[in-house]
Amino acid sequence: MKIGCFACVEPFAPLARQLKAIQEMGFRYADVTDNHDGAALGEEFGFAPTASLDSHPGHLRRLANEAGITLSAFCCHANLLDPTSPATYGTAQIIKAIRLAKDLGIREVITTEGEPHTAFGKGLKAKEQLLLIREKLQTPIAWAEELGIQLLIETHGPVSDNLVLMGDLLDALKHEKTVGICLDTGNCWLGGGDPLAYIKTFGQRIGHVHWKDMPADMRTQRGRIFGCGMALIALGEGVVGIETIVKALRTTGIDVATTLEIAGADAVKRSALALKKWTKK
Repeated sequence: MKIGCFACVEPFAPLARQLKAIQEMGFRYADVTDNHDGAALGEEFGFAPTASLDSHPGHLRRLANEAGITLSAFCCHANLLDPTSPATYGTAQIIKAIRLAKDLGIREVITTEGEPHTAFGKGLKAKEQLLLIREKLQTPIAWAEELGIQLLIETHGPVSDNLVLMGDLLDALKHEKTVGICLDTGNCWLGGGDPLAYIKTFGQRIGHVHWKDMPADMRTQRGRIFGCGMALIALGEGVVGIETIVKALRTTGIDVATTLEIAGADAVKRSALALKKWTKK
């Protein structure tokens, strides 16, 4: 199993340091995680782990090479259920991420619909949610197909965490060879979904896995919030059933790149050891 790391493992550290820290923990793969249009003060002055979507690809390639890291996925988690706005990460940013990923030799670009924040977004019915996501992903899908990129929708929102609605969305989007799923184990569970059901239902359409486990005290929030950025515990220490998920992926023949989205170097290392142990069983 290819195990990478979320490129946000140290607080107030720039991307170059994040990649080096990942390498120092013994990993060789990482996502391009936080990113933005244009310039960012935090990036310029070295205290934010973010990359500009307008960067020259050679700059990001050099950071990865200097750290001895292979960039295995590009994250462009979007807000597709609130109204379009210049201040909202959406269609335009996904397209930029796809184009930059192509220049960097990254095949997997991961997006999602996210959780709405406005009254408009929260008031959408299921059919309206599906239509809005379809509309906002049409041009990114065309770019992904043109450039040979796989656009993966992560389980990280009210549609993607719902097995039936995710199926309806994939059917509506079509382009089966271009559009797939990033299964985030913790987010799927937290949003009320069952990761095992996603593996059974979607099989080879799962093109990447984000690993997270959730503590028992999150049960009261299950189905009420849709995902979190980082897990605070190691894999196997929570209630998601990660070992069983690893077994199901192997049984189904799903062998894809994976990313640990876990805070704290010790928890990250324990998680990697657990994954390696479970994959050998």
